[in-house]
Order: sequence, then structure tokens, then C-alpha cells
Amino acid sequence: MVAAATAARELTAWAPQDEGQRALRHALLAFLDARPDDACDRSCAPGHLTASALVLDATGEHTLLTLHPRVGRWIQLGGHCEPGDANLRAAALREATEESGMDGLVVSEHPLHVDVHPVTCAVGSPARPAPTRHLDVRYLVHAPAGARPRISDESLDLRWWPVDALPDGSDTVSTMVAAARGSARRTGR
Repeated sequence: MVAAATAARELTAWAPQDEGQRALRHALLAFLDARPDDACDRSCAPGHLTASALVLDATGEHTLLTLHPRVGRWIQLGGHCEPGDANLRAAALREATEESGMDGLVVSEHPLHVDVHPVTCAVGSPARPAPTRHLDVRYLVHAPAGARPRISDESLDLRWWPVDALPDGSDTVSTMVAAARGSARRTGR
């Protein structure tokens, strides 16, 4: 399982580009400090860190979204930290690989975006769904040229969407796409 100290190092090494993201990073760091034993464990009822991925195709013009069965919307790939995840970055890559069925994905070194949102989550037990918060740390992931996704049992559908024509209700994905474009401009990629 991702240790709180490891997650804190990942977030500390990241330099968010806007005040809102800096404030959320600070809030996540405070949460990690307050919950050193379970901040990344789904059994942490007040909330827990999760890891997700904005998966872009090799051209950067399409993003892979999942039609999530419980959320009922097209969203980025991702989920809970699991035993064996060395850090949040590894958790995001594992989730992207599992949910997309694609090999050869490349994950960014630092987070792209963070978000805190309420969810009804199986806290500790799938039989006991409860309201909680996901403190989601999101990474940019690139798929190799020609990669073909395969729908997993965690998705109703999986589809490449043009980054300029995302489905309705995907404002969060749009925000991540804008962050990825801003990052690309800053680094010259």
C-alpha cells in the first residue's frame, strides 16, 4: 500500500501552476500528515487518496475515457491504491493499464492535477457503501502509437474522445486536458 510519507514526497515534488491547485496540494499534504497510517487506504472513512490517469493517444489529440458503471458518466481511468503500489504514480499507471487493457503506457513523473470530490464508496467492505471523499491525484499517461483499448469489467464502455470534443458532463476531464496542454507549452513538448 502507498505509504503516506511516500505520497507526501510525490506531492511535495510537484509544482502546481495555479493557486487553486497549490491550495488543494496543501490540503492533501495536511491530510497525509494527519492520517499517516491510513490516508491511502480505502478503509479510511473520512476520505482517502486515489490515483487516476488522463490517458492521451500518441498524438495527444484523443483521451481515453471510461463510462463508469456507478458514476454513470465518461471519466478518466483510475481508482484506489492497492497493496503492492509503491507510490501514487505506480497506482495511476496500474489502474490505467488494468482499465484500458493496453501495455506500454508511459506515466508522467509528477502529478498533473488534484481534485477532492464526494463519493459513495465501499469503505472497507463492498457490502457497506458509505459517503466519503476521494482525494484524487491525477497523472498524465501516454499510450503508444496504435494502442487498442479493451473494455474491462470495471467499465460499461471505453472510448477515445477528441480532446476538443469531450462528452457532456466531463468538465473535470476538460480541466485536466487544459492542464496537460499548459504543461506541454511550458516544457516545449
